Amino acid sequence: MSAAARRLTRVDTTLQDPLVGQVLDGRYRVDARIAAGGMATVYRALDTRLDRVLALKVMHPALAADASFVERFIREAKSVARLAHPNVVQVFDQGTDGSYVYLAMEYVPGCTLRDVLRERGALQPRAALDILEPVLAALGAAHRAGLVHRDMKPENVLIGDDGRVKVADFGLVRAVDTVTDHTAGAVLGTVSYLAPEQIEHGTADPRVDVYACGVVLYEMLTGGKPHQGDSPAQVLYRHLHEDVPPPSAAVPGLAYELDDLVAAASARAPEHRPPDAVALLARVRQARAALGADQLDAVPPQAVAVAHDASEDRTSVLPRLVAPRPEPPAGEESLHRTRRLPAPPAADVPPRTARHRRSLFSLVAVVLLVLGVGTGVWYINSGQFTKVPPLLTKTEAQARQRLSAAGLEVGRVRHAHSDVVRRGRVISTDPEPGARIRSNGSVVLTVSDGPATVKVPDLKGYAPDKAKARLRQEGLEPGMVTRAFSDDVPQGFVIRTDPGAGTERHAGSAIALVVSKGSPVEVPEVTGDDLEDARQALAEKGLKVKVAAQEVNSEFDAGQVARQSPAAGSRAAGGDTVTLTLSKGPEMVEVPDVVGDGVDEAKKELRDAGFQVEEDRGLLGLFGDTVRDQSVAGGDKAPKGSTITITIR
Repeated sequence: MSAAARRLTRVDTTLQDPLVGQVLDGRYRVDARIAAGGMATVYRALDTRLDRVLALKVMHPALAADASFVERFIREAKSVARLAHPNVVQVFDQGTDGSYVYLAMEYVPGCTLRDVLRERGALQPRAALDILEPVLAALGAAHRAGLVHRDMKPENVLIGDDGRVKVADFGLVRAVDTVTDHTAGAVLGTVSYLAPEQIEHGTADPRVDVYACGVVLYEMLTGGKPHQGDSPAQVLYRHLHEDVPPPSAAVPGLAYELDDLVAAASARAPEHRPPDAVALLARVRQARAALGADQLDAVPPQAVAVAHDASEDRTSVLPRLVAPRPEPPAGEESLHRTRRLPAPPAADVPPRTARHRRSLFSLVAVVLLVLGVGTGVWYINSGQFTKVPPLLTKTEAQARQRLSAAGLEVGRVRHAHSDVVRRGRVISTDPEPGARIRSNGSVVLTVSDGPATVKVPDLKGYAPDKAKARLRQEGLEPGMVTRAFSDDVPQGFVIRTDPGAGTERHAGSAIALVVSKGSPVEVPEVTGDDLEDARQALAEKGLKVKVAAQEVNSEFDAGQVARQSPAAGSRAAGGDTVTLTLSKGPEMVEVPDVVGDGVDEAKKELRDAGFQVEEDRGLLGLFGDTVRDQSVAGGDKAPKGSTITITIR
């Protein structure tokens, strides 16, 4: 196991964690602390009920008192439970024990991508792509399920001792295209990996994960982050106003395809990025295919460990306004201070102190200008407007409370069906969440009535085409069509539906149709009849006739019906076809000569030849055992199956 893995799994003896050694919920024995994040601490634990090792993620008690944080924490369990993917850390259980709120998750022995980057610095392109591809596969499954991770970073990429790569910490997952629901004017995330639209608007769709993956790829290829600063505000500002530089600027010799990949994923305008992780994964595989072995296995010049503050890159609530912050007191470590990559030659780049001073002055000037303009705008009309709070999936009562707290009113409450939002919860608002609205304005709520149900219409007597059209009008789909006899519904029209008329079904459900074959007709016996007589008898019953191409030998004369299908007495529908097979007469077989043979021997020989046998003993042959005569002489021919009479004396 690597040093990073050992650090990940051992107990930190310098910290006396009160949870270590305890049993949560009477089931999970906490054995060691693995890692601590901005929202929770992760422990290695034993499930005493199932006797398996797992990871226990316990929310910080201070946050557990906040209902919104608890909701976000529990959402992780529900979101990940929907993602049955080999590259997503599995969630087993969720619960509370006193002030502790926890998730029981799959334990992945190994290390994080952050540990790897701390130890090795930049990675070879092959290794970077080997890690990125399963990460994108996991995120792609989430995106196709309508979920966004929103906090993608090296700390959330687990690398198992067996080499498997898994994505963890879906605690910030939200439905696609929703707006953050925490403190107004703030964004929850990790500074170094936030997309510009998260910083400006708090919005999150799959492209914010694509942006974060572009930053992570840059970091794997170069050993450092693309945007660094002495304060979180500087990093946020650079995300908004500076493109992610090409990795080859920091590591000369990297292939153009890698620069292009990073540029596409980390484009500042979301519309210029791949739409989701599935699309980015396709581009990654295309880029890998274009690279040669020497380009994939190139060793970066600065493939050395990069210093990294243990407190940096934690998930936190950050202001959306990019403004300069006071320098931290001496000795206090900045949230996002990292060792910079080796600088270009001094001839090309000004000294760091002067460069820092100029950038700081520029930043202050820009911020002062923004604040000046913003103050004027606010003075004119800002105080008259507010934003619609996030209300989606809230109950109507909760939505009313949030609107009242924001100084807004409920204008009207509409109702609509929804297959994904529970009954009684908000589906949408008008204006939508995050929209600017005049203070004291009203918001229209659309509340879910649950899944749409449709009553199956009564289609008896409908022609099939019209019945299918009526089903579609009602929001249902035509299903399988079967046929059955009916005495009261004409042939070719619908008898009933399955399920029956009046049954409630979800919109879009398939409804089977049963179509009438009319009253049943009993097929008459026509074997042995001449063909024309057979045709007439079947036509009188409303049946059609088909004559088989091949004739067969039978007991009937040539030209008579030898067989019929369906058989006599069967039930058929009017217009059904009866197939007739004509006879070409009996098959003529040579009769064996059995005169003088014993009775048993003679009967066997005749039967083997295909004949029926009858005995004629008379008075004189009651006790005889020898054949004295036969009805058809030996050597003559007789119809196969006909009867030969033997006289016994």
